[in-house]
Amino acid sequence: MLEIRKYQKSTSLLIAKAPFSRLAAEAFLVHLMEDAYLCTLHAKRVTLHPRDIQLARRIRGIDQGLG
Repeated sequence: MLEIRKYQKSTSLLIAKAPFSRLAAEAFLVHLMEDAYLCTLHAKRVTLHPRDIQLARRIRGIDQGLG
């Protein structure tokens, strides 16, 4: 019971943030690559090109981070 109260009063994290950040980043990239590959197949190609990734990002509404 005392241990529970100790952690309730604490503001520190019990589990590190970094592993969850990496997992989220990996999930984002995998989903983006899946979408980009669908663009590749739609163009009747089997090779993924940078323009496929750009198209997938544009369709998803992800900005380029410029400006």
